This record gives sequence, structure tokens and C-alpha cells, in this order.
Amino acid sequence: MKTKDKIILRMLVFVPICFLVEWLQLHPVIVFIASGLAIIPLAAWIANSTEEIASVVGPSLGGLLNATFGNATEMIISIVALHAGLVDVVKASITGTIVANLLLALGAAITLGGLRFKEQDFQPTVARINASSLNLALVVLLTPTAIDFTSKGLQASTINNFSAVASVLLLLFYILMLLFSMKTHKDIYELRATELDEEEKAGIKSHEHKVALGRQITILLTCTIVLVFVSDVLVASLEKAITTLGFTSLFTGVILIPLFGGAVEYITAATFAVKNKMDLAVAVAMGSSLQIAMFVAPILVLVGQLMGKPMNLDFNPFEVLAIAIAVIITNSISTDGRSNWLEGALLLITYSVLGAAFYFHP
Repeated sequence: MKTKDKIILRMLVFVPICFLVEWLQLHPVIVFIASGLAIIPLAAWIANSTEEIASVVGPSLGGLLNATFGNATEMIISIVALHAGLVDVVKASITGTIVANLLLALGAAITLGGLRFKEQDFQPTVARINASSLNLALVVLLTPTAIDFTSKGLQASTINNFSAVASVLLLLFYILMLLFSMKTHKDIYELRATELDEEEKAGIKSHEHKVALGRQITILLTCTIVLVFVSDVLVASLEKAITTLGFTSLFTGVILIPLFGGAVEYITAATFAVKNKMDLAVAVAMGSSLQIAMFVAPILVLVGQLMGKPMNLDFNPFEVLAIAIAVIITNSISTDGRSNWLEGALLLITYSVLGAAFYFHP
């Protein structure tokens, strides 16, 4: 068993701990931290079991499964928070996840990989497609702010209706992206031979026979159900913890919650980069941001309307600015298909600047 897997396995102890500290009614900050730490191993197990199932059911169904459960953690936390009426926190967590994946995850991956290898390369065609898709997501997020800014006496229902239409269109484009990557142009998404060493190639050939499909489905469903209850504990302690720590809901949603929900992805991206597998590192970081912007956010808008907790795409202008900064800087260094440690440091410093800005933002 790998070191990372051992750590993840040991972290499962935080699952019963989070329920225990809530039952004992300990300090909200303790409950918040315990439930946040409990989310990390559950997210890892969901990701691992999804990958195992995908390797058995084939690339088409597997790709769809990965797309659906790839950000299950963020989706579940957000739906629970939305049900609790914490719409602003949900919006902030969407912003934070996109920004953290583009700046923190990719920045850490490029920096660590760059310290070991002078320069690394990845598929520029895929990077350009991802960059263009992120631009589309940014346009959609900017539009409600522009409508609000250029209109007088605007009714909330107008933005809500626009958000519903825009969400459907984003989901449509996301489906087209899946069709593009898994069917019509899947050859440009396939791993290059240099990405895998001989040992890994041999492992992949025999992997399908080792996967216990029923066991992995059971793990996936069990972890997903447990994650719902852990998320409920996290959200229930959220408001009191925010007040106690003196943080704003904006800082908590943008910075703290994404750190718990995305920790596994950050580690995964960095691990791939250190192994000189930058195609995979970039796919994890940028792909996750695209899933959040084009799948998770639209689903939350539509689910919120069905739940009677309307959420729209009219984000705080500063949140939209943060996403714009992350998208522009990431696109500027990724489209050439090459990276070095200085570019990674640039992303990390940018994330730190935005983090400080959200901390001091009233």
C-alpha cells in the first residue's frame, strides 16, 4: 500500500470523530475542523472507486461516470449548504474551488515538478481547448453582473431566469465537451506513451481483472451517503465557527471550504507533476475547474430552484474578478504546452494575493 493510501486510510478516523464531537456539542470550531478533515478521506475513496469502476465499464461510460462523480464532494457540500439557505457560502465555494484548482493545485504541481525537472511539457491542444472553455464560463459569470450594472430597477426574477437558461446552455456545452473528448477527438486526449513506464503499462493490462466491481460500487455508494451526513455536520457548525473565528462568510466559502473538498485533487496533481506526468496534472487541475463551472454550478442553480432556495449566477463582483484573474493568468502560461517552476510560483503568489484580499475584504 502506498504512503498516500495509508494516510487516507488513517484519516477515516475523523469520520466517527466528527459525529462524536457534534453529539457532545463541543466548540463549533472543533466540529467544523473535524468534519472538514473527515471529508478528505471520503473524497479520496469516492475518487478512487470511481476510477476503478471506470476502468472496467469502458471509456465512454467511464468518462461519464468520472464527469458525474469527479466533483461529488463539492456538489454534496453545496447542496447541503443550499438546503440550509447558505446561498452566499455556496457561491463563494464555487468561486474558491475554481480559483484554487487553477492557481493552488496547478501552481503547486508546476512548482514541484519544475524543481525536479528544468522544464516540463504537456498537450498544448488540450490546454487551448480547456482555456477557451474556461473563457466561456467566465463570460457566463460576467453576464449577470453586467446585466445588473446596466439596468435600473432590475427584478431578482430576471437574473434567476437568465441563470436557469445559462445553466442549461452550460450543461449542453459540457455534454458536447464529453462527446468531443470521448468520441470524435478522443485521440488528442489519449496519454502519450512517454507518460507511462513499463511497470505501469503492465499494471494497466492486468488491472481490469483485479477490480471487484461490486465492492467498488458499494464503496462509492457508502462513501457518498456518509459524505452527505458529514457535510450536514460541517454546514451546521459553519455559521457559529465563522463568527467565533472572526472570518467572513466570503473568506470561509472561497478559501477554507475548497481546501477540505479539494485536498485530494491538489495532492494528486502535484504527485503527477513530480513524476513528470504534466498532462495528467494539468487535466486534474483545469478539468476539475471546468467541471465546477460547467456542471456543478449549473446543476446547483437548477436544484436550488426546485428546492425553493433560488440560487443564480449573479456572483459578488469581487468573486467574478478573482475567477477572471485566475482564468487569464492560467491561460497565459498553459497554452504553449510547456511549464517551469517560476510559472508555478507565479500561480501560487497570485493565489496568496487573492487569499489575503478575501481575508481583508469586509
